[in-house]
Amino acid sequence: MAQGEMPGLTIHTGERGGQRWTIQADSITVGRGSECDLVLNERQVSRQHICIKRQGDLYYIADLDSKNGTWVNDQELKGERPLRDGDKIDLAHAVLLTFLESDATAPMSAHALTIGSSRLRLDREARRVFLAGKEVEPPLSLPQYRLLELLVDAQGAVCSRADVIQAVWPEAVSEGVSEQAIDALVRRLRDRLAEVDPEGQYVITVRGHGFRLDVG
Repeated sequence: MAQGEMPGLTIHTGERGGQRWTIQADSITVGRGSECDLVLNERQVSRQHICIKRQGDLYYIADLDSKNGTWVNDQELKGERPLRDGDKIDLAHAVLLTFLESDATAPMSAHALTIGSSRLRLDREARRVFLAGKEVEPPLSLPQYRLLELLVDAQGAVCSRADVIQAVWPEAVSEGVSEQAIDALVRRLRDRLAEVDPEGQYVITVRGHGFRLDVG
């Protein structure tokens, strides 16, 4: 495989959120242990969580009997399955990855979402947010940013409260987060975005279902 066509993983959440990791071997392991090729220092992730290996022109993913499970495109991973460009890999609801077939398909660090006539742009590597051409300053807190990133990735679809907990407070999934804490975070994010664009709603509450992003 030629340089520039090497597959890789984009890390969206966790300590290494915003990083891009290139797969340079025919077989790699991902986990918390220092012996892994890609080390993710998150306590919910098993020491050896998943394996990704090349077979011919395809890459396959397998769960290595992890304690807290693996999901690919929201389907729990059982056994082995092929990976396709853009597949979302969720490790223990703690780290979200995207598999990319080559560097050529890797997104720019500034990820843009355009709906209607407005524009919201995230620089994932620096965790910066631009709204209507203006940067949100001071920067969003980490919980606020994680919530906004979740809504951006959903592309207008509704995110449940469980989705919010997994994305914003992955370490508290097993302990639970109150609805009041979620609602308070949503209000703070709305207030921060309103500081830049007072006319916009952006974070919409869908009663009984969750939240969605509307930047139209």
